[in-house]
Amino acid sequence: MLTVANQQFDLLINGKSVAASGGRSFEAINPSNGKAFAAIADATAADIGQAITAARAAFDSGVWPGMTVVERGIYLKKIAQGIRKHAKELADLETVGCGKTLKQSTFIDVPTAADCFEYFSNISQELAAKENKIDAPVKSLTEREPVGVVGCIIPWNYPLIMSAWKIAPALVVGNTVILKPSALGCASVMRLAKIIEESGLPAGVVNIVATTDHAAASVLVKDPRVDMLSFTGGTQTGQEMMQLASATTKKLSLELGGKSPNIVFSDCDLDAAVGGTLSAIFMNQGQMCTAGARLLLEEKIYDKFLAKLIEKTQSLTIGPATDYQVNFGPLISREHRDKVLKFIAAGVAEGAQVACGGKIPSDPKLKEGFFIEPTILINVTNSMKIAQEEIFGPVLCVLKFSDCGRVATIANDNPYGLAACIWTKDLEKAAVVAKQLRCGTVWINTYGGFYNESSFGGYKQSGFGRTLGKEGLLEYTQSKHICTDKSPGGKPLVTNWF
Repeated sequence: MLTVANQQFDLLINGKSVAASGGRSFEAINPSNGKAFAAIADATAADIGQAITAARAAFDSGVWPGMTVVERGIYLKKIAQGIRKHAKELADLETVGCGKTLKQSTFIDVPTAADCFEYFSNISQELAAKENKIDAPVKSLTEREPVGVVGCIIPWNYPLIMSAWKIAPALVVGNTVILKPSALGCASVMRLAKIIEESGLPAGVVNIVATTDHAAASVLVKDPRVDMLSFTGGTQTGQEMMQLASATTKKLSLELGGKSPNIVFSDCDLDAAVGGTLSAIFMNQGQMCTAGARLLLEEKIYDKFLAKLIEKTQSLTIGPATDYQVNFGPLISREHRDKVLKFIAAGVAEGAQVACGGKIPSDPKLKEGFFIEPTILINVTNSMKIAQEEIFGPVLCVLKFSDCGRVATIANDNPYGLAACIWTKDLEKAAVVAKQLRCGTVWINTYGGFYNESSFGGYKQSGFGRTLGKEGLLEYTQSKHICTDKSPGGKPLVTNWF
């Protein structure tokens, strides 16, 4: 039984749950049936300004950065425990709010969020000062310090996981945070806000504000009191963020769009590659920045592989995301579904052919939800709009190749560079191709492995900066060089220069 009906979620500002100024709120919509299930406080520019004031005070007072890493880690552990304690409610909210299947929310999203807080609660040596070997009578140290106040903006497709990915490393190094989730699919994040409040975290250290007002959200980017912006979302929005942030020379970390190639060689394990291809494009209904949306399929196995892939795609059970028997739920909104349908129509207009799917399901039980059939397009060329632009939906574009030596060139012929898959039993060949690919993550004979120990991020228009791993942790720091003279007698040359 679901636990999420008729809830009210407030903002988290300065350690307290508060209503939005003026009492504004917006409805959270269940994509499976188009019905509202919660009301969420709708922050104004003034609310976001108050959140920034609180975060600034918590940092500048030293109450948070003045703690040791171990002391800060204790709070992260409490948040992880809170997530696990309320795991069922969070999974229900993630499913009802985003349309991802309950199986995925329960076994992937919620545990991953908790594990992220737990992992970063235990870091220590990564922030240790490094002594530099200098051929001079000095002691040279490079130290890592927090950036300050960090604004974090996340999209709607993985709200719990992305909240954890940003908040946990930013906090443990000593920053204070203002998190702004997307107005779509944010109910689980607003429930996380209550868990964070209950952890006893000092006031102002974490602030969570949802809003439908783009002008209000832009305050987070433009305000000079915010030292860094960590943004995950579309490339165009990321470019706008860069322009806005330039006025205050903020540090930026951007994880943007993708159009990931999924390269299948003829010497692959066929069943494994088919299964991996399905996951790469149809997990979360294709609403993933790393979705393997371009299938580069070697000609020798093209017909056999495609036949198995279409058969399995057509067997996927489409239905309400709350049904445990369902493995393919709705898209996030009616508007987004319309956008995906327009991409499919544009592909057909350019000469692509719909091999399966491509339309709204005919089942009358699904008519109120935002469903679309999982879609495979064939006869696709890499120059087509559908092969170059991010669709962010369950649409697989199949491209045939015969020259294995040129497949990396085809894969790289795209403005994005977030991730890629390679399927082959020849691991030496896979290693060669992996080095040729211009992207931040390459999975070989698997898909979608994200690990707290390993960094994630993009090349080209997929952004810059890293999440997770030591690299992701250090994104939320700045380095300081401390140079101490060790000259005999304490009088280096500079003291007698003039």
